[in-house]
Amino acid sequence: MNKISVKERKSRENLTKALKIAIAAVLSIAAANMLELANPVTAGIITVLSIQNTKRETLKTAANRAIAFVCALLLASICYKTLGFTILAFSIYLFFFSLLCLSARWGEAIVMNSVLMSHFLSAKSFSPEMVFNELMLLIIGIFFGILINLHLRRKEEEFEILSSIVDEEIKEILRRMSQKLCEEDKQGYNDNCFMRLEGKIENAKECALKNYNNTLRNVSAYELDYIKMRENQSRVLKNIYQSIIMIKKLPRQTGDISEFLNHIVSQYHRDNDVSELLQELEEMLENVKHQELPQSRGEFEARAILFYILKQLEDFLRLKNQFIVSYRVSAKTSI
Repeated sequence: MNKISVKERKSRENLTKALKIAIAAVLSIAAANMLELANPVTAGIITVLSIQNTKRETLKTAANRAIAFVCALLLASICYKTLGFTILAFSIYLFFFSLLCLSARWGEAIVMNSVLMSHFLSAKSFSPEMVFNELMLLIIGIFFGILINLHLRRKEEEFEILSSIVDEEIKEILRRMSQKLCEEDKQGYNDNCFMRLEGKIENAKECALKNYNNTLRNVSAYELDYIKMRENQSRVLKNIYQSIIMIKKLPRQTGDISEFLNHIVSQYHRDNDVSELLQELEEMLENVKHQELPQSRGEFEARAILFYILKQLEDFLRLKNQFIVSYRVSAKTSI
């Protein structure tokens, strides 16, 4: 999935959402008209404001706005009954209601509920019939907002593609590290690959988050945790890159580490718990301790950097190992 296809996917998503908004708004207005409610267009506006990108977001927003509606009714009732149906009364209501919503993190409910409360000001009435009318507008608007998003499903195939792209980018970074580690001249070796990796991780993370929020039952954070693990690994790789460009002298141990990097690439797949690689790395670290001491300051500094690279590779592998082991344990627990 290249940049063009990702852009096309975004365009299709925007087109689909725009179509859903238009259809849902028309349906809610039509329903309000059928029930002969006053201000039926408001139902369409509420629907538009209720449609979110995922099921979980839509339901959470709907719940917040329903609670906020009750609070708005109480505040508006007090203000209108005390100060009459005046702009001053509506302004005072709006001040306290906005303060309440912002404090409760219901910011999205301010506009919608205030539009409903303004109907009392226009009608100069707070009768039970008016209250019922506004309540029905709210219910219809939220109902169609939720209904239009019920079809949303997890895009597991899309995540597989995007996460595989992340994996391939990491493998390429490891291959390049293996090559550049054995070259004294590091000219042309830059960190542009990490910018590309971060962009691909962000695409996969966005997809994983949408998948998570479109699942209401049996929710698993596997995709989010997988991308978080790769994100943490990318930070480790960036540290290794910084170490590689500092090496000016190439001790004989350089070739062993370069070969180990290639070995990581050859065993790089999603379900590998990398336990064998960790064992191999542990043996390499133990061998380093028993090797003869460096003969010069330059060799000492280079070997110190190589040892640091090995420790960073250990962190890199342990992140994967901990991820795989944790999900194996959770899978056994759920059986």
